[in-house]
Amino acid sequence: MSSECQGKSRWPELLGAQGTVAEATIERQNSSVDAQIVLEGTPVTRDFRCDRVRVWVDTDGIVIRVPSIG
Repeated sequence: MSSECQGKSRWPELLGAQGTVAEATIERQNSSVDAQIVLEGTPVTRDFRCDRVRVWVDTDGIVIRVPSIG
């Protein structure tokens, strides 16, 4: 599904990074997405969007899932 979206779609190298750093990196590497930091356990919509990357972080602000478009 993400193959329909433009630019880079996954950032496995950001797993374990600081969330704010990951957010800036994602938006720099793909200007057509809005990266959003989301605390693990926060309820979110399940719709797929090419312009969104959720950056899931733990309570220390560390990325705990591979960020990807959706």
